[in-house]
Amino acid sequence: MGLVITPLQTPRRFNPLAQPLETSRKLGGRDLVWRFDGGDITCDGGALVLKKLEERAGIVRRFAACFTDYRKADQIEHPLLDLIAQRVFGLALGYEDLNDHDALRRDPMLAVALSKDDLKGEHRRRAQDRGKALAGKSTLNRLELTAPDYEGSPRQKNSDKPETKKIVVDPESIDALLVDLFLEAHPQAPEQIILDLDATDDTLYGNQEGRFYHGYYHDYCYLPLYVFCGEHLLCARLRMSNIDASADSMEELEPLIARIRQRWPAVKIRLRGDGGFCREKLMAWCEREGMDYIFGLAQNERLKKQIAPQMAQAEKQYLETKAPARVFTEFFYATEKTWSCERRVIAKVEHITKGANPRFVVTSLSAQQMPAQELYEKEYCARGECPENRIKEQQLDLFADRTSTGKMWSNQLRLYFSSIAYILLQTLRRTALAGTDLEKAQCGTIRLKLLKIGAQIRVTVRKVWVSLSSGYPHAALFARVLDALETGRAT
Repeated sequence: MGLVITPLQTPRRFNPLAQPLETSRKLGGRDLVWRFDGGDITCDGGALVLKKLEERAGIVRRFAACFTDYRKADQIEHPLLDLIAQRVFGLALGYEDLNDHDALRRDPMLAVALSKDDLKGEHRRRAQDRGKALAGKSTLNRLELTAPDYEGSPRQKNSDKPETKKIVVDPESIDALLVDLFLEAHPQAPEQIILDLDATDDTLYGNQEGRFYHGYYHDYCYLPLYVFCGEHLLCARLRMSNIDASADSMEELEPLIARIRQRWPAVKIRLRGDGGFCREKLMAWCEREGMDYIFGLAQNERLKKQIAPQMAQAEKQYLETKAPARVFTEFFYATEKTWSCERRVIAKVEHITKGANPRFVVTSLSAQQMPAQELYEKEYCARGECPENRIKEQQLDLFADRTSTGKMWSNQLRLYFSSIAYILLQTLRRTALAGTDLEKAQCGTIRLKLLKIGAQIRVTVRKVWVSLSSGYPHAALFARVLDALETGRAT
């Protein structure tokens, strides 16, 4: 039988205009004319802020020191620092792809941010490059595809130089830099810090190295590990997704915590994570090292049986009030095989419209140190802000999930670039934006309101004139931020 389409009994009412509206061609009696003849105009006038911030903080310079450049100095036009700064600033300004830099290389504003002498590229060696002061996508691509320099990597014949003959990177130095930047952001050692661990999906759309299907996320992805302390990023490690969420987390934390304790020997450290990190190996290590922890705990039938009276109590309260009911309880619990000892478990017993909604966390903190309800609501649930919102900033605003190269290492390098761009904007937020409307703004908002400014650039014999848009609505804020960075009040 064929397909039968029954017409609607009542046709839709649609009343188009009898005649289309006339397109206005006059503005106060003037003709509207548009042309591409404005000269050197940019939408990234706020790159001045990035330039001043880098001059003050030196974050990109220190990041570049983790690379070694084996290129012949007399045969290159773009020093290593310029390449790395161009890539990091590009991410901060919202340009996720290397392809974007084939147009950006003509932008004198980005050349100003990189402190280029030849802002318009008028003195480039090759005629085809003149008018383009910065590196293009091919040069930046060679930077990203470089391999790490490690003992045992292929070497040139009769030389200690890597076989690549290009640029190599020391990942351990970058990992140490992330921790050092966190430590230096504190004028004095805090009494206690909370390190948040989290794993997230990084969806893949090609046949990248290390690509696996993940059953929870229902897609092919990487499973990067992040470690945050508040807004501070301390670790960003790209991993394959055919592993447990907690895999290698202890190995990542060991050098990180050792570096923190070397600087702050008396600091108390607490780890926090969701149920993916509730593993005997990690908890036992924390107990040996004198660190506290709060981890989510996956529910099971034994746990549900343990809280049966409280579940009945919460259900009764819900039926009486027709409002979500919540009861807290705690007990000591150990798994049948995997845990080495009993540990304190907090249960949030909740009944909502959809039914029972129990949640569990396991902790090394005693009831005297922190009551059950406070531990769950104030300590554990704070994960919603840090690290989850911070990871969203990196992935949505700074393109940490743009891992589209074929090799896993080069995708890790892209994650490092995104991490440095995040730290750059987080440093701006923490220092120069303190006390302003943007002191708690996300990176995307900071970019939109502070960095994306229309400006005209004119180069004369003695000066470089950056004429920012007269209609820019946040001019007072911009001037305040730039003044704070120039005078050092932002540090």
